Amino acid sequence: MSFILVTVLIDMVSIGLIIPVLPLVVGSFTTSPAQQAFWYGVVSFAFGLSSFFGAPVLGALSDRHGRRPVLLIGFTGLALSFFVTAMATALWMLIAVRVFSGAMQANASVANAYVADITPPEDRARRFGMLGAAFGVGFILGPVMGGLLGGIDLRLPFFVAGSLSMINLAYGWFVLPESLAMDKRRDFSWRRANPVAALRGLTQLHGVGPLVAVVALSGMAQFVLHTTWVLYTSFKFGWGPVQNGWSLFAVGTMSAIVQGGLLRHLLKRWTPQRLAAMGLVSSALSYLCWGLATEGWMMYAVIGLNVLGFAVASSVQSMISNAADAREQGQTMGSVAALNSLMAVMAPVVGATLLGLVSHRPPGDWLMGLPFYFCAALQVLSTLLAFKHFRHTRHIAATAV
Repeated sequence: MSFILVTVLIDMVSIGLIIPVLPLVVGSFTTSPAQQAFWYGVVSFAFGLSSFFGAPVLGALSDRHGRRPVLLIGFTGLALSFFVTAMATALWMLIAVRVFSGAMQANASVANAYVADITPPEDRARRFGMLGAAFGVGFILGPVMGGLLGGIDLRLPFFVAGSLSMINLAYGWFVLPESLAMDKRRDFSWRRANPVAALRGLTQLHGVGPLVAVVALSGMAQFVLHTTWVLYTSFKFGWGPVQNGWSLFAVGTMSAIVQGGLLRHLLKRWTPQRLAAMGLVSSALSYLCWGLATEGWMMYAVIGLNVLGFAVASSVQSMISNAADAREQGQTMGSVAALNSLMAVMAPVVGATLLGLVSHRPPGDWLMGLPFYFCAALQVLSTLLAFKHFRHTRHIAATAV
């Protein structure tokens, strides 16, 4: 577990480095806030679409050849994409490199499969929480470093991120052990690996059902948030790379605290199902409050209060993983990644469009929060679906007894 945590930590620091500055790099090629929002949406769309097709293929390949070689491919792809982005001189170069990195990068889904390989089903929620904490720590360090480095030069964070990816490649090559035993591997099939078949297989997992829709809706809300956060805070509060870096530092801190420390205590009190339901309610309220915020400090207050919201992903992930066979963890986690990638394809279009509609309004206008109100509505719908599913499964369990 310690090996994969170090791998994920370095990976997420490198990704987090570019978050505060990528929208601004896009803006350096545009002439208005509306154009900046549109083209940032296109750049994000390109990454999501490519990842949608690539994630289930790489997940299935990890079921055949092991997790380690696929992770090494991801580190190589990330390093190349960061260096090329740093040297981009036109928008088409940014779009092209995001297509490439989206196709090559499935590190998150393969890391989840790695954890499932080495963890018994009853302990996966806690272990996924530890993995989520590593993601969180990466987002503590990465965006702050990216914001500070971006204050010096907008391209500098990309060079640093590429260097960190190369360090991770070396660590994976010389240190990271393989987690998937030879007797648990299965043949690769293009029929199973295409994203449509992968999503169909995900919906057919026993006991999962509407949770697939919950993952989709929550993923859409999260990616709309990611797409619009930096531009929204820039338009509404006048934040720059440093301020956005610190706000993402706060998000990462809360994620690390909840998933790395509080989650195991929360799971002693509530089941993963109950914890996921309460977290969805908390997330819906948080999106609404972010949209209504009139001062920058309010964004931090909402982040601090959304404790249960940071426990949703690990709880739902454990339920889906436990429903899958040991030979299919890579494909299953790749399918979840493909579903999230599909939402990542749609989110920039929706988020950039909604933000573009209100970007001309004065900073104090409540309609500036339109993308976040949309996210809140998605979370309300996913909450209703989750409550219905959990009530149905409890009824089936009671009838069986």
